[in-house]
Amino acid sequence: MTRALAMISGGLDSTLAAKLIKDIGIEVIGICFKSYFFGEENAKKMCKQIGIQLEVIDFSEDHFEMVKKPKYGWGKNMNPCVDCHAMMMRYSGELLKKFNADFIITGEVLNQRPMSQNKQALNIVRSESGFGDKILRPLCALNLEPTEMELTGLVDRDKLLGFSGRNRKPQIQLAKEMGITDYPSPASGCRLTEPNYSIRLKEALVRKGDLTKNEITLLRYGRHFLTIDGTKIIVSRNEEEGEILKKLLTKEDIVFLPSSHLGSMGLIHGKVNDEDKILAAKIIARYSKGKDEDLVTLKFGIFGTEIKDIIDVKPSTDEEIAEILIQDK
Repeated sequence: MTRALAMISGGLDSTLAAKLIKDIGIEVIGICFKSYFFGEENAKKMCKQIGIQLEVIDFSEDHFEMVKKPKYGWGKNMNPCVDCHAMMMRYSGELLKKFNADFIITGEVLNQRPMSQNKQALNIVRSESGFGDKILRPLCALNLEPTEMELTGLVDRDKLLGFSGRNRKPQIQLAKEMGITDYPSPASGCRLTEPNYSIRLKEALVRKGDLTKNEITLLRYGRHFLTIDGTKIIVSRNEEEGEILKKLLTKEDIVFLPSSHLGSMGLIHGKVNDEDKILAAKIIARYSKGKDEDLVTLKFGIFGTEIKDIIDVKPSTDEEIAEILIQDK
């Protein structure tokens, strides 16, 4: 029986492409790639909904190396979409033999995304992947040259589609016809497309040159500040985020907890001097219930030890905060 590997991102388009090929009588196995910047949660839900097996491939380390210096550059933020798609195609191609599969399916739609789904980008991905003759794009196949799979009769071209452009109505209608009712919004599930996350990542890479998995994960949570000396201060936005941050801390981190007023946990990550401790306390106090008071008391100490040292500070002003907040200006 003919078998295909379907690259499943967890979005609607890749799910539709997989279901379309499944419905014409070809066995489909879903492949989802997991990295530091996107996961497999939505892919699991979508594969379950259309009744196909899912294999999760963790290529985090190789992917991160590519993100730092992509051959075809970044998009609007830190998203190297062309290089990323080519890498996924290459990995998928290398898995064909393992799963005894004949070709690869993707959910790409011609001209839907300006950087990564124009005709030139699709051709680059075909070439860079090393498996260009094994790639089928069922949703926009009629707008492209016939593939080897169509020419040999492995896939009936007449049953493929000719979607193009940014209009989502055809996909929504097809989902309705296929009985796919629960799917995420078309916004990317990749953190590299998020402006503030990308700014944090770029700043950290410039400052440190490389990052650990823990440091990359820390970039997702809290408000981030950078002192003149290059010390990172992070303040959680809420209690839930504070609990997540605690799981990512090490004995090199100093934790601050407001004690005179309700407030969020904060921390210093990196080299610390006394001025940084005072500044961190002032910033964390600014996000407490005592932000308008003359003095706020905080406890602080090295993570993993008893938090018992005391510091009293006047909360930072909004102007002081804005000067060192790492965000999209």
